[in-house]
Amino acid sequence: HRRRTAPLAPTTPTTTTYMSALARSQFAVPRAVTHRRQASHTKARRSSATVAASATPSWGPCSVHGGAHLSAAQKAELEAVCAHIGQAGKGITACDEGPGTIGSRFENVGIVNTEENRRAYRQMLFETPNANKYLSAAILDPETLYQKSSTSGKLFPHALNDIGICPGVKPHLKVYALPGQNGATVMQGLDSLAARCKEYKAAGCKFAKWRSPIEIDLTTGQPSDLTIETNMQDLARYALICQAEGLVPIVEPDVSLKGDHDLETAVRINLKIQSVLFKAMLDHGVYMEGSLLKSNMVNPGKACKTNYTVDELAIANLQVFRRCFPTAMVSANFLSGGQSLEDAAARLDAINKHKTAKDPWNLSFSWSAALQMPLFELCRGKSELPLKEMGELYAKELEIAGAAALGQYTRTGTSGDHKAK
Repeated sequence: HRRRTAPLAPTTPTTTTYMSALARSQFAVPRAVTHRRQASHTKARRSSATVAASATPSWGPCSVHGGAHLSAAQKAELEAVCAHIGQAGKGITACDEGPGTIGSRFENVGIVNTEENRRAYRQMLFETPNANKYLSAAILDPETLYQKSSTSGKLFPHALNDIGICPGVKPHLKVYALPGQNGATVMQGLDSLAARCKEYKAAGCKFAKWRSPIEIDLTTGQPSDLTIETNMQDLARYALICQAEGLVPIVEPDVSLKGDHDLETAVRINLKIQSVLFKAMLDHGVYMEGSLLKSNMVNPGKACKTNYTVDELAIANLQVFRRCFPTAMVSANFLSGGQSLEDAAARLDAINKHKTAKDPWNLSFSWSAALQMPLFELCRGKSELPLKEMGELYAKELEIAGAAALGQYTRTGTSGDHKAK
Protein backbone atom coordinates (compact mmCIF):
# COMPACT_ATOMS: atom_id res chain seq x y z
CA HIS A 1 0.00 0.00 0.00
CA ARG A 2 1.18 3.50 -0.84
CA ARG A 3 1.66 5.81 2.11
CA ARG A 4 -0.64 8.88 1.95
CA THR A 5 1.09 12.23 2.14
CA ALA A 6 -0.08 15.63 3.35
CA PRO A 7 -1.03 18.09 0.55
CA LEU A 8 1.67 20.53 -0.38
CA ALA A 9 1.40 24.27 -0.99
CA PRO A 10 0.09 25.45 -4.39
CA THR A 11 2.58 24.63 -7.11
CA THR A 12 3.49 25.52 -10.64
CA PRO A 13 2.85 23.10 -13.57
CA THR A 14 6.50 21.99 -13.46
CA THR A 15 6.43 21.15 -9.77
CA THR A 16 3.05 19.44 -10.20
CA THR A 17 4.58 16.97 -12.69
CA TYR A 18 7.48 16.37 -10.36
CA MET A 19 5.20 15.71 -7.36
CA SER A 20 3.04 13.35 -9.37
CA ALA A 21 6.12 11.33 -10.13
CA LEU A 22 7.05 11.28 -6.47
CA ALA A 23 3.58 10.16 -5.47
CA ARG A 24 3.77 7.24 -7.89
CA SER A 25 7.16 6.17 -6.58
CA GLN A 26 7.72 3.96 -3.57
CA PHE A 27 9.47 6.83 -1.82
CA ALA A 28 6.81 9.01 -0.16
CA VAL A 29 7.63 12.40 1.32
CA PRO A 30 7.73 12.16 5.13
CA ARG A 31 4.98 14.08 6.90
CA ALA A 32 7.49 16.15 8.94
CA VAL A 33 9.24 17.32 5.78
CA THR A 34 5.91 18.34 4.31
CA HIS A 35 5.07 20.36 7.40
CA ARG A 36 8.41 22.13 7.23
CA ARG A 37 7.78 23.03 3.60
CA GLN A 38 4.30 24.37 4.44
CA ALA A 39 5.75 26.48 7.24
CA SER A 40 8.38 27.83 4.86
CA HIS A 41 5.73 28.80 2.29
CA THR A 42 3.59 30.46 5.01
CA LYS A 43 6.57 32.46 6.29
CA ALA A 44 7.34 33.63 2.74
CA ARG A 45 3.74 34.74 2.22
CA ARG A 46 3.80 36.65 5.51
CA SER A 47 7.06 38.31 4.52
CA SER A 48 5.54 39.42 1.19
CA ALA A 49 2.49 40.80 2.99
CA THR A 50 4.75 42.76 5.34
CA VAL A 51 6.59 44.32 2.40
CA ALA A 52 3.27 45.24 0.75
CA ALA A 53 1.97 46.76 3.97
CA SER A 54 5.10 48.84 4.44
CA ALA A 55 4.49 50.38 1.01
CA THR A 56 0.97 51.38 2.07
CA PRO A 57 0.52 54.77 3.83
CA SER A 58 0.56 54.41 7.60
CA TRP A 59 -3.05 55.56 7.87
CA GLY A 60 -4.26 52.62 5.75
CA PRO A 61 -7.29 52.75 3.48
CA CYS A 62 -9.17 55.27 5.68
CA SER A 63 -8.96 58.89 4.53
CA VAL A 64 -9.60 60.31 8.03
CA HIS A 65 -5.89 60.51 8.74
CA GLY A 66 -5.67 63.99 10.27
CA GLY A 67 -2.87 65.34 8.13
CA ALA A 68 -0.66 62.23 8.28
CA HIS A 69 0.88 63.34 4.98
CA LEU A 70 2.32 66.45 6.69
CA SER A 71 5.63 66.43 8.52
CA ALA A 72 5.92 67.34 12.19
CA ALA A 73 7.54 70.62 11.16
CA GLN A 74 4.70 71.45 8.75
CA LYS A 75 2.10 70.75 11.43
CA ALA A 76 3.98 72.87 13.96
CA GLU A 77 4.12 75.80 11.51
CA LEU A 78 0.37 75.60 10.85
CA GLU A 79 -0.42 75.41 14.57
CA ALA A 80 1.81 78.39 15.33
CA VAL A 81 -0.05 80.54 12.79
CA CYS A 82 -3.41 79.45 14.25
CA ALA A 83 -2.23 80.29 17.76
CA HIS A 84 -1.07 83.73 16.64
CA ILE A 85 -4.36 84.54 14.88
CA GLY A 86 -6.35 83.16 17.82
CA GLN A 87 -4.91 85.52 20.42
CA ALA A 88 -7.47 86.67 22.97
CA GLY A 89 -8.77 90.19 22.37
CA LYS A 90 -7.43 90.36 18.82
CA GLY A 91 -9.16 89.77 15.51
CA ILE A 92 -8.83 89.97 11.74
CA THR A 93 -9.28 92.97 9.49
CA ALA A 94 -10.88 91.70 6.29
CA CYS A 95 -9.80 93.95 3.43
CA ASP A 96 -9.87 91.38 0.64
CA GLU A 97 -12.40 93.11 -1.60
CA GLY A 98 -11.37 93.03 -5.25
CA PRO A 99 -10.69 96.25 -7.16
CA GLY A 100 -14.26 96.30 -8.47
CA THR A 101 -15.94 95.88 -5.09
CA ILE A 102 -13.88 98.45 -3.23
CA GLY A 103 -14.08 100.66 -6.30
CA SER A 104 -17.87 100.77 -6.10
CA ARG A 105 -17.58 101.79 -2.43
CA PHE A 106 -15.18 104.58 -3.36
CA GLU A 107 -17.35 105.81 -6.20
CA ASN A 108 -20.46 105.75 -4.01
CA VAL A 109 -18.90 108.46 -1.83
CA GLY A 110 -17.20 110.40 -4.62
CA ILE A 111 -13.65 108.96 -4.50
CA VAL A 112 -11.95 107.95 -7.74
CA ASN A 113 -11.13 104.24 -7.91
CA THR A 114 -7.38 104.18 -8.65
CA GLU A 115 -4.76 101.64 -7.64
CA GLU A 116 -2.99 104.31 -5.56
CA ASN A 117 -6.18 105.15 -3.67
CA ARG A 118 -6.72 101.45 -2.97
CA ARG A 119 -3.11 101.08 -1.80
CA ALA A 120 -3.20 104.17 0.44
CA TYR A 121 -6.52 103.15 1.96
CA ARG A 122 -5.27 99.64 2.78
CA GLN A 123 -2.10 101.07 4.29
CA MET A 124 -4.25 103.14 6.66
CA LEU A 125 -6.07 99.96 7.74
CA PHE A 126 -2.76 98.28 8.52
CA GLU A 127 -0.67 101.09 9.98
CA THR A 128 -3.11 103.17 12.03
CA PRO A 129 -1.39 103.68 15.43
CA ASN A 130 -2.18 100.81 17.82
CA ALA A 131 -3.99 98.80 15.14
CA ASN A 132 -1.73 95.84 15.93
CA LYS A 133 -2.94 96.00 19.53
CA TYR A 134 -6.32 94.71 18.32
CA LEU A 135 -5.39 92.91 15.09
CA SER A 136 -3.67 89.55 14.81
CA ALA A 137 -4.20 89.13 11.07
CA ALA A 138 -5.28 90.79 7.83
CA ILE A 139 -6.93 89.18 4.80
CA LEU A 140 -5.63 90.73 1.58
CA ASP A 141 -6.76 90.78 -2.02
CA PRO A 142 -4.07 89.35 -4.34
CA GLU A 143 -3.52 92.88 -5.70
CA THR A 144 -2.44 94.09 -2.25
CA LEU A 145 0.24 91.39 -1.95
CA TYR A 146 2.39 93.21 -4.48
CA GLN A 147 1.82 96.77 -3.27
CA LYS A 148 4.24 98.50 -0.92
CA SER A 149 3.97 100.52 2.26
CA SER A 150 5.09 104.08 1.71
CA THR A 151 6.34 104.06 5.30
CA SER A 152 8.81 101.18 5.10
CA GLY A 153 9.07 100.61 1.36
CA LYS A 154 8.30 96.94 1.98
CA LEU A 155 5.64 94.84 0.30
CA PHE A 156 2.55 94.74 2.49
CA PRO A 157 2.88 91.07 3.59
CA HIS A 158 6.36 91.81 4.99
CA ALA A 159 5.34 95.18 6.44
CA LEU A 160 2.42 93.51 8.23
CA ASN A 161 4.58 90.71 9.55
CA ASP A 162 7.00 93.25 10.99
CA ILE A 163 4.26 94.74 13.20
CA GLY A 164 2.85 91.42 14.34
CA ILE A 165 -0.13 91.25 11.97
CA CYS A 166 -0.24 87.91 10.16
CA PRO A 167 -0.78 88.37 6.38
CA GLY A 168 -3.20 86.15 4.48
CA VAL A 169 -5.01 86.16 1.15
CA LYS A 170 -8.34 85.47 -0.51
CA PRO A 171 -7.69 83.33 -3.61
CA HIS A 172 -9.42 84.46 -6.79
CA LEU A 173 -12.83 82.78 -6.90
CA LYS A 174 -15.85 82.89 -9.19
CA VAL A 175 -19.51 82.41 -8.30
CA TYR A 176 -21.38 79.71 -10.21
CA ALA A 177 -25.14 79.13 -9.96
CA LEU A 178 -25.91 75.44 -9.48
CA PRO A 179 -28.38 74.31 -12.16
CA GLY A 180 -31.78 73.34 -10.80
CA GLN A 181 -31.11 74.84 -7.36
CA ASN A 182 -33.21 78.04 -7.56
CA GLY A 183 -30.25 80.37 -7.73
CA ALA A 184 -28.11 78.68 -5.03
CA THR A 185 -24.42 79.05 -5.81
CA VAL A 186 -21.05 77.37 -5.42
CA MET A 187 -17.61 78.97 -5.64
CA GLN A 188 -15.22 77.92 -8.39
CA GLY A 189 -11.49 78.16 -7.85
CA LEU A 190 -10.03 74.74 -7.04
CA ASP A 191 -8.35 74.43 -10.44
CA SER A 192 -4.75 75.65 -10.15
CA LEU A 193 -5.32 76.46 -6.46
CA ALA A 194 -2.15 74.61 -5.45
CA ALA A 195 -0.04 76.71 -7.84
CA ARG A 196 -1.65 79.93 -6.58
CA CYS A 197 -1.12 78.93 -2.95
CA LYS A 198 2.54 78.29 -3.70
CA GLU A 199 2.74 81.80 -5.18
CA TYR A 200 0.95 83.35 -2.18
CA LYS A 201 3.27 81.53 0.22
CA ALA A 202 6.32 82.84 -1.65
CA ALA A 203 4.85 86.37 -1.43
CA GLY A 204 4.80 86.12 2.37
CA CYS A 205 1.27 84.91 3.15
CA LYS A 206 0.67 82.54 6.05
CA PHE A 207 -2.98 81.70 5.54
CA ALA A 208 -5.78 81.82 2.99
CA LYS A 209 -9.55 82.27 3.23
CA TRP A 210 -12.31 80.73 1.07
CA ARG A 211 -15.89 82.00 1.40
CA SER A 212 -18.92 79.92 0.46
CA PRO A 213 -22.07 82.12 0.53
CA ILE A 214 -25.39 80.43 1.31
CA GLU A 215 -28.91 81.85 1.60
CA ILE A 216 -31.89 80.48 3.53
CA ASP A 217 -35.07 80.50 1.45
CA LEU A 218 -37.74 78.21 2.85
CA THR A 219 -40.08 78.76 -0.10
CA THR A 220 -37.57 77.24 -2.52
CA GLY A 221 -36.16 74.65 -0.12
CA GLN A 222 -32.75 76.25 0.12
CA PRO A 223 -30.18 75.43 1.14
CA SER A 224 -30.76 71.92 -0.22
CA ASP A 225 -28.56 68.96 0.68
CA LEU A 226 -26.86 69.32 -2.71
CA THR A 227 -26.12 73.01 -2.11
CA ILE A 228 -24.67 72.32 1.32
CA GLU A 229 -22.65 69.26 0.38
CA THR A 230 -21.21 70.79 -2.80
CA ASN A 231 -20.03 73.92 -1.00
CA MET A 232 -18.67 72.10 2.06
CA GLN A 233 -16.83 69.47 0.00
CA ASP A 234 -15.14 72.29 -1.91
CA LEU A 235 -14.16 74.01 1.33
CA ALA A 236 -12.61 70.74 2.55
CA ARG A 237 -10.62 70.25 -0.65
CA TYR A 238 -9.44 73.85 -0.49
CA ALA A 239 -8.30 73.30 3.11
CA LEU A 240 -6.39 70.15 2.19
CA ILE A 241 -4.60 71.92 -0.69
CA CYS A 242 -3.73 74.96 1.44
CA GLN A 243 -2.09 72.87 4.13
CA ALA A 244 -0.08 70.91 1.58
CA GLU A 245 1.33 74.24 0.36
CA GLY A 246 2.08 75.53 3.87
CA LEU A 247 -0.90 77.87 4.35
CA VAL A 248 -3.42 77.74 7.19
CA PRO A 249 -6.90 77.42 5.66
CA ILE A 250 -9.66 79.64 7.04
CA VAL A 251 -12.96 78.05 6.02
CA GLU A 252 -15.89 80.46 5.70
CA PRO A 253 -19.44 79.14 5.39
CA ASP A 254 -21.38 82.41 5.11
CA VAL A 255 -25.13 82.16 5.73
CA SER A 256 -26.75 85.41 4.66
CA LEU A 257 -29.04 87.50 6.89
CA LYS A 258 -31.60 87.65 4.07
CA GLY A 259 -34.98 86.06 4.69
CA ASP A 260 -37.76 85.91 7.24
CA HIS A 261 -36.77 82.66 8.98
CA ASP A 262 -36.79 82.50 12.77
CA LEU A 263 -33.88 81.83 15.10
CA GLU A 264 -34.76 78.16 15.60
CA THR A 265 -34.60 77.57 11.84
CA ALA A 266 -31.28 79.41 11.67
CA VAL A 267 -29.86 77.15 14.38
CA ARG A 268 -30.94 73.98 12.54
CA ILE A 269 -29.58 75.07 9.18
CA ASN A 270 -26.30 76.46 10.53
CA LEU A 271 -25.80 73.26 12.50
CA LYS A 272 -26.38 71.17 9.37
CA ILE A 273 -23.96 73.27 7.33
CA GLN A 274 -21.17 73.27 9.89
CA SER A 275 -21.50 69.58 10.75
CA VAL A 276 -21.26 68.69 7.04
CA LEU A 277 -18.24 70.99 6.72
CA PHE A 278 -16.29 69.50 9.62
CA LYS A 279 -17.06 65.92 8.57
CA ALA A 280 -15.89 66.71 5.04
CA MET A 281 -12.67 68.20 6.41
CA LEU A 282 -12.07 65.10 8.53
CA ASP A 283 -12.90 62.78 5.62
CA HIS A 284 -10.38 64.61 3.45
CA GLY A 285 -7.64 64.20 6.04
CA VAL A 286 -7.39 67.90 6.87
CA TYR A 287 -5.23 68.65 9.92
CA MET A 288 -7.90 70.27 12.08
CA GLU A 289 -5.41 71.74 14.57
CA GLY A 290 -3.95 73.71 11.65
CA SER A 291 -7.28 75.17 10.46
CA LEU A 292 -9.52 78.08 11.48
CA LEU A 293 -13.21 78.93 11.09
CA LYS A 294 -14.72 82.18 9.89
CA SER A 295 -18.49 81.95 10.07
CA ASN A 296 -21.58 84.09 10.19
CA MET A 297 -23.24 84.72 13.52
CA VAL A 298 -26.38 82.64 13.90
CA ASN A 299 -29.19 85.17 13.52
CA PRO A 300 -32.83 85.11 12.38
CA GLY A 301 -33.53 86.52 8.94
CA LYS A 302 -33.62 90.30 8.75
CA ALA A 303 -37.34 90.18 7.98
CA CYS A 304 -38.17 87.80 10.86
CA LYS A 305 -41.26 88.97 12.73
CA THR A 306 -40.13 87.60 16.13
CA ASN A 307 -38.14 89.63 18.64
CA TYR A 308 -34.98 88.13 20.15
CA THR A 309 -32.68 89.55 22.79
CA VAL A 310 -28.94 89.70 22.33
CA ASP A 311 -28.61 87.01 25.02
CA GLU A 312 -30.92 84.64 23.12
CA LEU A 313 -28.81 85.15 20.01
CA ALA A 314 -25.61 84.51 21.96
CA ILE A 315 -26.91 81.24 23.41
CA ALA A 316 -28.03 80.08 19.95
CA ASN A 317 -24.52 80.65 18.56
CA LEU A 318 -22.94 78.68 21.39
CA GLN A 319 -25.45 75.85 20.96
CA VAL A 320 -24.37 75.39 17.34
CA PHE A 321 -20.68 75.34 18.25
CA ARG A 322 -21.16 72.98 21.19
CA ARG A 323 -22.90 70.47 18.96
CA CYS A 324 -20.39 70.33 16.12
CA PHE A 325 -17.33 72.65 16.29
CA PRO A 326 -14.18 70.58 16.91
CA THR A 327 -12.18 71.63 19.94
CA ALA A 328 -9.07 70.85 17.88
CA MET A 329 -9.67 74.17 16.13
CA VAL A 330 -8.56 77.01 18.39
CA SER A 331 -10.49 79.98 17.03
CA ALA A 332 -13.64 81.11 15.26
CA ASN A 333 -13.70 84.65 13.87
CA PHE A 334 -17.18 85.88 13.03
CA LEU A 335 -17.88 87.87 9.87
CA SER A 336 -20.12 90.92 10.17
CA GLY A 337 -22.37 89.97 7.25
CA GLY A 338 -24.24 93.25 6.93
CA GLN A 339 -24.55 93.94 10.66
CA SER A 340 -23.68 97.38 11.95
CA LEU A 341 -20.62 97.73 14.15
CA GLU A 342 -22.88 98.32 17.17
CA ASP A 343 -24.95 95.16 16.58
CA ALA A 344 -21.97 92.98 15.67
CA ALA A 345 -19.99 94.14 18.71
CA ALA A 346 -22.94 93.69 21.10
CA ARG A 347 -23.58 90.16 19.82
CA LEU A 348 -19.91 89.12 19.91
CA ASP A 349 -19.64 90.53 23.42
CA ALA A 350 -22.72 88.60 24.57
CA ILE A 351 -21.40 85.36 23.06
CA ASN A 352 -18.15 85.75 24.99
CA LYS A 353 -20.00 86.66 28.19
CA HIS A 354 -22.06 83.45 27.92
CA LYS A 355 -19.04 81.19 27.31
CA THR A 356 -18.46 78.44 29.88
CA ALA A 357 -15.93 75.68 30.39
CA LYS A 358 -17.71 73.88 27.53
CA ASP A 359 -16.53 76.56 25.09
CA PRO A 360 -12.72 76.41 24.84
CA TRP A 361 -12.39 78.39 21.62
CA ASN A 362 -11.21 81.94 21.07
CA LEU A 363 -14.27 83.71 19.63
CA SER A 364 -13.43 86.96 17.89
CA PHE A 365 -14.05 89.06 14.79
CA SER A 366 -13.08 89.11 11.12
CA TRP A 367 -14.95 92.19 9.99
CA SER A 368 -15.00 94.18 6.80
CA ALA A 369 -18.17 96.23 6.27
CA ALA A 370 -18.85 96.74 10.00
CA LEU A 371 -15.51 98.52 10.33
CA GLN A 372 -15.13 100.06 6.90
CA MET A 373 -18.55 101.41 5.90
CA PRO A 374 -18.43 104.19 8.55
CA LEU A 375 -14.98 105.12 7.22
CA PHE A 376 -16.27 105.62 3.69
CA GLU A 377 -18.93 108.02 4.98
CA LEU A 378 -16.11 110.38 6.00
CA CYS A 379 -15.20 110.72 2.31
CA ARG A 380 -18.45 112.32 1.18
CA GLY A 381 -17.91 115.78 -0.26
CA LYS A 382 -14.13 115.30 -0.45
CA SER A 383 -12.04 114.78 -3.57
CA GLU A 384 -9.31 112.86 -1.74
CA LEU A 385 -9.23 110.21 0.95
CA PRO A 386 -9.27 111.86 4.41
CA LEU A 387 -6.79 109.29 5.71
CA LYS A 388 -6.08 111.02 9.03
CA GLU A 389 -9.76 111.24 9.99
CA MET A 390 -10.40 107.72 8.75
CA GLY A 391 -7.51 106.39 10.84
CA GLU A 392 -8.79 108.09 13.99
CA LEU A 393 -12.26 106.60 13.60
CA TYR A 394 -10.82 103.20 12.69
CA ALA A 395 -8.74 103.15 15.90
CA LYS A 396 -11.91 103.72 17.95
CA GLU A 397 -13.72 100.94 16.06
CA LEU A 398 -10.89 98.48 16.69
CA GLU A 399 -10.99 99.28 20.40
CA ILE A 400 -14.71 98.38 20.41
CA ALA A 401 -14.06 95.16 18.49
CA GLY A 402 -11.23 94.17 20.81
CA ALA A 403 -13.37 94.71 23.91
CA ALA A 404 -16.19 92.61 22.41
CA ALA A 405 -13.74 89.79 21.68
CA LEU A 406 -12.97 89.69 25.40
CA GLY A 407 -16.57 90.02 26.56
CA GLN A 408 -15.76 93.47 27.99
CA TYR A 409 -17.87 95.71 25.75
CA THR A 410 -20.77 97.73 27.14
CA ARG A 411 -23.53 98.05 24.58
CA THR A 412 -25.72 101.10 24.22
CA GLY A 413 -29.49 100.72 24.52
CA THR A 414 -30.82 97.67 22.71
CA SER A 415 -27.90 97.22 20.31
CA GLY A 416 -27.59 93.58 19.32
CA ASP A 417 -31.26 92.69 19.86
CA HIS A 418 -33.23 91.47 16.85
CA LYS A 419 -36.24 93.70 16.43
CA ALA A 420 -39.23 92.36 14.49
CA LYS A 421 -39.74 93.94 11.08
